[in-house]
This record gives sequence, structure tokens and C-alpha cells, in this order.
Amino acid sequence: MLTFLGQPGRFCDHVSRRSFLEVGAWTMGGLTLPGLMKAEAAAGTRSHKSVIVVYLSGGLAHQDTFDLKPNAPSEVRGEFKPIPTNVPGIQIGELLPRLAQCTDKMAIIRSIVGLADEHSSWQNMVGVGMSTSQREMRPHFGSVVARLEGPVDPLVPPFVDLFPTMQHKPYNSPHVGRLGRAASAVKVDGDEVAVMKNLAVPADRLEDRKGLLNTIDDIRRNADGSSRSSDTFHAKAFDVLTTSKLVDALDVTKEPVSVRDRYGRGSTKHLGDGAPMWNDQLLMARRLVEAGARVVTVAYGFWDTHGANFRHLKEHLPLFDKGISALIEDIYARGLDKDVTVLVWGEFGRTPKINKDAGRDHWSPVNGALFAGGGMKTGQVIGSTDSIAARAKDDPIPYPDVLATVYHNLGINPHGMVYDVANRPNPVLPSTTQVIAKLV
Repeated sequence: MLTFLGQPGRFCDHVSRRSFLEVGAWTMGGLTLPGLMKAEAAAGTRSHKSVIVVYLSGGLAHQDTFDLKPNAPSEVRGEFKPIPTNVPGIQIGELLPRLAQCTDKMAIIRSIVGLADEHSSWQNMVGVGMSTSQREMRPHFGSVVARLEGPVDPLVPPFVDLFPTMQHKPYNSPHVGRLGRAASAVKVDGDEVAVMKNLAVPADRLEDRKGLLNTIDDIRRNADGSSRSSDTFHAKAFDVLTTSKLVDALDVTKEPVSVRDRYGRGSTKHLGDGAPMWNDQLLMARRLVEAGARVVTVAYGFWDTHGANFRHLKEHLPLFDKGISALIEDIYARGLDKDVTVLVWGEFGRTPKINKDAGRDHWSPVNGALFAGGGMKTGQVIGSTDSIAARAKDDPIPYPDVLATVYHNLGINPHGMVYDVANRPNPVLPSTTQVIAKLV
């Protein structure tokens, strides 16, 4: 295994560590890198279905964004008014005008139920709460996909995690469970990109080692009369270490300025104890799935608005609107809408009643989500809530069904098995979960 070390960095949890990228984590089941190349060649070309999940750390106020209640009492309805979208009969919040103009490309779910009052990404990324996942070693869904499907391109990892290291630790990405390091994400925080651009092992030194390997192979080949074909896989293994394909996908400066401006730039600065609103990551996610990644996860913003909810949303929703709408529009404009699923959601909603600090507190009884792409039926709203957005009224959707639908879109049976490193079968999701029928 080769590990590329970067400079020491200090993260928002005040822990100093070195950034790293482990090429060995791209292999499957303990295979060497050349072995992986051979396995991929034997398997033939694989389909490339993928998903981008945008996690809204802290929990976005559903009744101020995608489920407004203009007829509710003032202490419930808040400051914002609904606006029409480009789908007749569907309205969303006035701070989301760009998303209103691409609602035909989205499905809005307003009736997600079963969530716990838990400030973590685990329910969204695993399908169970954090304590259950830790106790039972249930893995991140991206690791399940990596374990079952492997890479599309040996030079691009199947699972790339763009989550930064957040100060509130449960916001950070869940573990790989019992699926082993081969199924873990390649985690790319800001300085991890710098590591890949400044490898500790220079390319010329790798070329020297490649030349030595070729010399040894020539001697062996002359001795046993074997062909050169097997050496192709060693050459490709060196290509993984010197290729710019992954780094290129992460380098949004290769995009036209007009595209970056359309996404909005944002900042790498963390908000509260959650994620930054760095819209470059949304563009990175699109570039990564085009390059061959199957799962890309992004943590975006901080929405735990116990106080000054409306001021916070006025400040931050316009950038959210710009970035998410640009991502969705790009998926369709670039012909990716049949194969790439976009999912945007957080851990719970917010209280119907506005508190004394002009904020909304945690509200787990109901939450919402946005879906786009994935060959799904878009331009619709699924489910509804009561008159104050407190409870699901029609079509309650248990939250694990959201991940069941993601698996379905990726061509994975959510009721199938994934085998861990000890070759023991583990359910992908419980048998009680269902794909959201109105989407597919």
C-alpha cells in the first residue's frame, strides 16, 4: 500500500493530523493493485449509475423552504411567502426562485417520517440511528455500493466523500462497518486535494521504479517464455499513482468561469459546528460522477436555527438556491439524468411554532427531501403535512425508504445481501423498507 502524506493540518475539532490518500483503499478484498486491474478486465465493462447526496447538517426548516403554510397562524407561518414554480400547482419558498424554475426536474417529498431527534448524518447515510449503527457495525451506504459494485474506472474510486471534518463529530461521515478498508471512501477535504497535487513520491521516481520493474519482468519473461500481456496490469497500477484523472475531476478551475459563477462560489469557512457552504463541492460532485465515481457525498451548510431562523435563511438560502439548482440543471443538460440521482436532505425538520428567539427548534416527526435525475418521475410533490407542517398527512415515507430508492436507482436490490470481510452476509437494508413507488 502506498500512502501519500501532506503537510500537517489543524481541523475544526482542534485535532492536528496529516492529510492522506491511500491508494491501497481503492483495491477490493485485499487484492493488489495489479490484481484489481485483472479483476476489472475479467468482469468487463460495468454500468455506471451514480448518486450525489447533499447532506444539510443541522436540519433545514421545511416550512420555510419547500412546505410553506401561508394560511397558518403567524407564529407558525413565519416571514416568507410561497411562489409558483414552473410546475402548475406546486409552490415553494420565495427565497428559492432558481429552484422554482427547475421544479419540473425535481421531486419534492414532504412527508418523511420515523426520524429521531438526533444531530447526526447516520440516519441519512446508513438508514438507522448512530447508536444502532455503531452497535451493529452497519456501514455507510456508499461503502455498501463500493463493496458490491467496485470501481467503474480503476483510476477513480467508487466512493468519494467530500464531507469536511466538522466540529460536531456526529455530523461527520459514518464508518465502513464490517465491510473493510476496501469499501471505505476516499475522503477529500480541502487539504487532501493539495496532497494529491503535491505527491510525496514524485512521478519521476515512480518512473524509475517502473523501469526497474520492467527490467525484472524482462528477465523473468526470457526465463519462462511468458508473454507481455500480464505486464499491462502493472503498468496500469503505476498509472493510478501518476494519473491526473481524479485530481482533474476535483479541479473546478478547469471549468469555464461562467459555469463556476452559475454554481456560485461560496466559502470553505465552516458555519457553526457544521459544514461550509462551498458551492465548488457541488461542481466537484458533478465532475466526479462524470469521471466514474458511483457515490459522492457532500455536507453543505449549517441549518440548526434555534435563533434568528429567518435572518439566517435570508443570508444563506440564496446561495443554496444557486448551487443546488445549478447542479440539477447540469445533470439534465449534460444528459446524465437517467443515470445520476441527486438527493438533498438533512436529519430532521424544524418546529412549527417559532420560539422566543425567532428560531425553530428540532422537529423529528416530519421532514422533507429533494430528488432529481435517476430516471425518476419528477415534476411532482409526494406526500403532504397537516395545516401547520407538524405531521405527515398523506403518503408518509419512512426515512429508510429514501435510501432504498437510492439503491434501486443504482441497480442494487435494497433487500439483497452484502458480504463483509469475513464473508458473512449482511442485509443491505431491512426487508421492511420499500422503494418509493411514485418516483420509479
